[in-house]
Parts: sequence; structure tokens; C-alpha cells
Amino acid sequence: MSAQAVPTLSSAIEVIPAECYENPTWKGLLYVGRALAVYAATLAALFWAEAWWLVLPLWILSGLSLTGLFILAHDSAHGALFKSRRLCYGVGQFLMLPTLHMYEAWVLGHNRLHHGHTVRGGADFVWHPLTAEQYEALSPLRKLRHRIEWSWLGAGLYYMRDVWWEKMIRLTPPKKWASAINRDWWIVMTFFATATAGLGTLGYLHYGSLGGGVWLWLKLLIVPWVAFNYAIGIAVYIHHIAEDIPWYKRHEWTKFKGQVQGTTIFKAPRWLDFFFHQIFLHVPHHVDMRIPFYGLPAAAEAIRAKFGDLVREQPLTLSSYLRTTRRCKLYDFERKTWSPYRGGARKPLAALGSARS
Repeated sequence: MSAQAVPTLSSAIEVIPAECYENPTWKGLLYVGRALAVYAATLAALFWAEAWWLVLPLWILSGLSLTGLFILAHDSAHGALFKSRRLCYGVGQFLMLPTLHMYEAWVLGHNRLHHGHTVRGGADFVWHPLTAEQYEALSPLRKLRHRIEWSWLGAGLYYMRDVWWEKMIRLTPPKKWASAINRDWWIVMTFFATATAGLGTLGYLHYGSLGGGVWLWLKLLIVPWVAFNYAIGIAVYIHHIAEDIPWYKRHEWTKFKGQVQGTTIFKAPRWLDFFFHQIFLHVPHHVDMRIPFYGLPAAAEAIRAKFGDLVREQPLTLSSYLRTTRRCKLYDFERKTWSPYRGGARKPLAALGSARS
């Protein structure tokens, strides 16, 4: 690509092969069936497991299996999993129920705001950074919350509070969206109440005590949900927070900067992709969210071939996550640099390139 050329999002979409968009109904339903089978098998194993050394890994597996359901629902919400909008809504709503997410609220927050304004200051609400001045203006309690949520242990807590609770459960929707979101709120609350009553009753019958009912509710519904929040919270964090991912002021931002340079292609292990359905190939997903997850590998290759070093790509490692959570605390929108809570500012982004390959 010419050094003088100014890349646009349209120029990135144009290089994606047409076959990447193919989404036959049978294929989507097959992946949905597989994900539901894994989730059901995990719940069955959890029901019978009592030893801690069985329960703990099964809780991790339950969080991953819920993530698998959710990412298929996420594809449905983008209109990528099926051609039929009605089928997308039905499947997406159903698959989101165990994660207690409202389909239409997710469409508004994720599709319209996050994808519409990725890494745009004051517009993209997901993992939006604070400046040093904004942090210093916080109360001591809010500073503590920020330190916890932006630590390596805090991604799930951040997602539960900021995305699920604030932007979904407590959301006062715009008038245009109010009817659909309020309907979905009642659907989710009905599911939660039914699941609570059902698991409580089953637990009472199985264990012979009220405590047994509470334990089964925690074991099969609540703890897997918490594990899911951590899985999805970390996934969202690593896609958009890194020392060499810039956030832009509103007037500086372009669609290409947000959707191509504001995220990452991660090389993830195959077993993780089984649950996350290729979501770690995040650049092509942001370039065009209509691509079903199984079309992302070919789309990534096409975008990489065209734009080369403009595409951020790296292996998915625990060490890179831990390093990022240590260094990326506060952001300077003028210098495009991240810094920890105390200490000198990091190098400008133009001097960074080690994460690109």
C-alpha cells in the first residue's frame, strides 16, 4: 500500500472474500447444537460432582461453555449467524438467557455504541480509560474500585458492574428502544426466577435440605455465571487495551483507526477457539461484523495481506495480559500513552512495535 494512501474502513471491507459471508442455516444450527450439548453435559457433571477437585475445574468449564453459547448469541445479534433476522433473534435470545443478558440491550450497547465508536474517547463505553486528572478527581472509594477492576483479577468484576449491571440491568433505554429492551428484561427476569425456583427445588429434593437447594443454585447457575463474566471480561479487555492500542479524541477518530487499529488478531490455542468461536480474530470481526465466526480466518488473511503492519497481531499469552494490566492504568489522550498509577509515562505509541508481527 502506498505510503501516501489514507486507508478507510471501506477499503478494508473490499478485500474480504465473498465466501467469508456465507452463513447457511444448517451450519449455524450445527454449532448451536454442539455448544448446547457441551453446556448440558457440563451442568450434568456439576450436578453429580461433590469433591472440590471435580467441582472447581467443572466451574471453569461451565464458564467456558457459557462463553461458547454467548458468542454464538453475539454472532446472532450481529445478524451473522443466520440470514433470517427472526431466527437470529430467537436463537440469540435463547442462548443469552443462561448469561442473564438481554438481547436488545446488547444490540444497542455492543453493536451501536462499541462497534460504532471503537476506542473513541467519550463514545466507546467498554473499558474506556481514565486520564490521570480524572483519576485524581475520584473519591478514595472509587479509586480503590478502579485499582481493583483494572488489575489482573478485576476484569470479571468490571464486566459485571459496568457492562452487565450498569449498561443492561439498570439501563434506562432510549425511547426508540424502550419497548424491545423492557420486553427482553422481563424475559431474562422470568428465566432467572424460574431457574432459581427449579434449582432450589431440585437441590432440596436431592440433598434433603434448604441449604442443599441454595448450594445447587449456586453450583449450577451463579458460579458458572461469574466464571463466564471473567472469561468474557478478559476477552473484551485484551482486544482493546494494550500499550500500543491508541484511544482517540472524538475529532481524531476514524472508522479505520477504530475498527482496524483499535483491536487485535490473537493467535489462540485450538482448545480455546473451540469455546470462543474464533472471536480472538478480532480485527476482521470489527471490520465487518456481518461475517460469521467461521469466516473470520479467511477474512483475517485478506486484511493482513492488504494492510500489513497496520494490523496488530500477537500470540495470546498469560504474560502479555499480566504485563498489560500492570502498565495500562491511566491514559494520556494528547500523547497517546498509557501509564501506571505512579511513575513516568510510557513511550509514545509510534515507538512501539514489538507486539506486531
